[in-house]
Amino acid sequence: MLLDGDGRWVMTIPGLIAPGALAPAAVAPVGLRVIGLDLSITSTGVCLPTGATYRIKTRSAEADRRLLRIRDALAAELVEHQPHVAVIEDLPTKMHATALKIIGKLHGVVVGALLDADVPYAYVSPATLKQFAADHGNADKARMAAAAYLADGREFADDDGGDQCDAWWLRAAGHDALGAPLFAMPQAQRDRLTKVRWPADLLQNFPKGQTS
Repeated sequence: MLLDGDGRWVMTIPGLIAPGALAPAAVAPVGLRVIGLDLSITSTGVCLPTGATYRIKTRSAEADRRLLRIRDALAAELVEHQPHVAVIEDLPTKMHATALKIIGKLHGVVVGALLDADVPYAYVSPATLKQFAADHGNADKARMAAAAYLADGREFADDDGGDQCDAWWLRAAGHDALGAPLFAMPQAQRDRLTKVRWPADLLQNFPKGQTS
């Protein structure tokens, strides 16, 4: 623990964000709506433009009809919240062929829903997201959750798999990269997001530094 500028003790976690580097919890800037999606056939994590998170859970007995349930649930959120952009966690670089086939189908139907709703999207690799959030490309679920708490005091209920936490960080990454950050971050971690291919028109409409 360290003393902050007001003489109070502050808890630190080695390898995460330094104390004093973060602003208090912030309300999402007006004018930019981002939805974060951590896609999974069994438990898709969603972070709405409001910052609320939840999971879309399915059962294996539903087989491929799970794809339709996830697609339809997300399509309804797109209609209601009208996000400017969806930020999606990309596929891992290494994945078993069977798992890749299933998650590939899910990404396909979700991208179709985004195209139908005219919502642009960006993919963030798992390593890049972890580097942005926790300054470590192999950060585990506990470390990502700890980083969210340090950054914005955020905790996640019923999130053993980390799906909601990852979706929350994906939304935060979109806000940060498009010039409307939700909280302060070390610059070295923010710079990780330059690896992402963000929609060009959004970079023009929300230039760096614009928060309203």
